[in-house]
Amino acid sequence: MDTLLGVLLLLTAVATVAYWVDFFVRGGVRVVEEDWYIRFERAFPAADGWMAACSLIGGVGLIAGSGVGTAFGLVAGGALVFLGLMDALFDLQNGLYRLMPRSSAMWAELVINVWCLGLGGLLVGYLVGRVD
Repeated sequence: MDTLLGVLLLLTAVATVAYWVDFFVRGGVRVVEEDWYIRFERAFPAADGWMAACSLIGGVGLIAGSGVGTAFGLVAGGALVFLGLMDALFDLQNGLYRLMPRSSAMWAELVINVWCLGLGGLLVGYLVGRVD
């Protein structure tokens, strides 16, 4: 299970970097081109960067069987849950999920929300038992 979670954390780190490169270079992951939406999204890179760094360290640590993997896996899990909840609540409050039938970017956002909440919750639930 540690190896699987480690690989998922590494995938999370790489996908997060790819998301932000796409956001700033192509703008392909933008759900709407409204100023309020762009301002909200631009508030995330630092927090996502922290989560990605913790995911990278936690992933390598879990694969290597290091205690660092447990510590950073827990931190990454907490960050993923927090970011997933923030993003999902924003999307709900602003009616963005209603765009899904015609918006591939919104489908991508839904996948991100489910990934963050699912993987984050799994990491916390699995790894917290190791903490004394």
